[in-house]
Amino acid sequence: KDIEFIDSYYYNKLELTRFSSSVGKFVGFTEYGVKNAANWNKDASYLSAMKAQKEAVCLNHIQIEYSNML
Repeated sequence: KDIEFIDSYYYNKLELTRFSSSVGKFVGFTEYGVKNAANWNKDASYLSAMKAQKEAVCLNHIQIEYSNML
């Protein structure tokens, strides 16, 4: 429950857009990023795929990563 999947998009060290599994949608940080976030949030299939990444990536690898840290 404490795991969060974050997918950020940068250009010239400036974060444009971010998807956060805790928010459940894309958030834009620049004018260009806000436009992209709005378009990506309209696409239900893309949004569902991003939400599924938490389980596909994070939850399947957490035990391996956790044991490597200890």
